[in-house]
Amino acid sequence: MLILKLLLLLVVANGAPIIAKNVFGRRFAFPVDGYVSLADGQRLFGPTKTIRGILLSVVATLVCASLLGLDWHIGLIIGSAAMLGDLCSSFIKRRVKKPPTSMALGVDQIPESLFPMLACKHLLSLSLLDIVSVVVAFFIVELLLSRLLYKLHIRDKPY
Repeated sequence: MLILKLLLLLVVANGAPIIAKNVFGRRFAFPVDGYVSLADGQRLFGPTKTIRGILLSVVATLVCASLLGLDWHIGLIIGSAAMLGDLCSSFIKRRVKKPPTSMALGVDQIPESLFPMLACKHLLSLSLLDIVSVVVAFFIVELLLSRLLYKLHIRDKPY
């Protein structure tokens, strides 16, 4: 049951910024990188990584963890670590000149799920098998949900 709860928290953490974009549009969407570009001419993270998205992701994950019977700080850790993984993915994608919202299979899914599981490993007594199970399940669920959200006009591009 814990694995399913963790998977749900990862979906919430990674889905909250997408929902926020649909609800708020460009309002309150200040980019995390402050429009900074590096020597390669690419933005540090890109225009789609916003402070609004990160804050809403962390808050939504924190609330969801409480609703699932987990301590709120587990939600805080998972939401924060998922967003750190998302920023790392965006940083890598900008360095290889992939456009914002483009897919890089594995780069988009693994850090966003692996970082939170590693951050909670000791708090939740997660085994290596537990961590691998969550990362693989998230990989599959994220790809399927992305297509569904695209068909529902919630996501701009399918993965």
